[in-house]
Amino acid sequence: MTRDLRTARFGAILTFVLAGLMVGTMTVRIPALTDKLGLSEGAVGGVLLAWGLGALVTMQSMRGVMNRAGSRAVLRVGGPMTALSLFGLAFAPNLPLLIAAAAVFGMAFGIVDVAMNAQGATVEKAYGRPLMNGMHAGWCVGAISAGVFGSLSIAVGLSMTANLVLVALVSLPVMFFVGRAYLPDSPATADDSAARPPKRLPPVVYLFGAIMFFAFMVEGTVADWNGLFMRDSLGAPEALAALGYPIFEAGMLLARLTGDRLRARFGVKGLMTASGLATAAFFAIVLTAATPIMALAAMFFVGLGVATIAPVTMSMAGTATDTPGPAIAQAAAMGYAGLLLGPVVIGFLSDLSSLRTALGLAVVLGLLIALGARFLPGPRGLAPESMPQGEERELARAS
Repeated sequence: MTRDLRTARFGAILTFVLAGLMVGTMTVRIPALTDKLGLSEGAVGGVLLAWGLGALVTMQSMRGVMNRAGSRAVLRVGGPMTALSLFGLAFAPNLPLLIAAAAVFGMAFGIVDVAMNAQGATVEKAYGRPLMNGMHAGWCVGAISAGVFGSLSIAVGLSMTANLVLVALVSLPVMFFVGRAYLPDSPATADDSAARPPKRLPPVVYLFGAIMFFAFMVEGTVADWNGLFMRDSLGAPEALAALGYPIFEAGMLLARLTGDRLRARFGVKGLMTASGLATAAFFAIVLTAATPIMALAAMFFVGLGVATIAPVTMSMAGTATDTPGPAIAQAAAMGYAGLLLGPVVIGFLSDLSSLRTALGLAVVLGLLIALGARFLPGPRGLAPESMPQGEERELARAS
């Protein structure tokens, strides 16, 4: 194992950490943002929608860009761009400019998200063993750090603007510096027809995207609706209800720190089937819990269950074609559509019935993850460290 390869792995993990830090900082200071500009809940929803749509637009358009430029070049541009776009959020003086700034931030993040996962797949392939869960654990570390720093900022009276500016000033030079560590992932050239992606991606890429869609719907549902369910349906005090999402993230972090070893031992089909069933079972416990404490404990295990789905599907989408970027871009766009759509669907269903009933959708989603895993190709291609060289490319042909 060369020093350059170890450096590339560290650079990929650090990129995930910084991405989680920047997005988490925006999320955790939303209440301060509403106070600064006097925004209603509907206006905040519009800001978040602009962010999500911006990310989806760039994710969906990244297939060609990733194929031509490669993840290293894209990250060297997209990483600093994301940090710079935080300044727009920090200094937006009114709602229209805030929506525009959120859209720009979302577009920049969409670039980084696709490219950092493609870079992770490149590093993983070079190592010859699963690494993607550990990289996504870096995202959890960044998101948790954003929450801690945001809480400290609130405690010492630091404004939302100052909080965002500090994170941007830290992230910007680090994003420039870490660009040196990335590995090239052999982008296509005009005379390299073998490296060009097929006009149509293998069907298995869309299966991975669908499974990621279900998982991200669960994550979005927990992020946006768990606190309200804990407070209004279970009668938890607001301070206790607010613990649901951090506990969920803690479960995700633990799962991602151990997920690569579990994937190597049980394979992708086994791991994803168990993850889907665990997500469904423990979310059912959350919904039927007699006390808030019982629901909080179950939420930790929901995080454990759903955490490995996105890293594994990103990783495997990257092995489905000769160039990982376009396939990861497609799967990521499908996944983040679930993150955007999930909370909206829950809100619509809760208006028709009740929030508890609407959240039952998360149980169904867990079962769909387990069902989708049964349609994946066999063990080959699903555990890179156990495959002969080049066999991962047969995943696309086998499908």
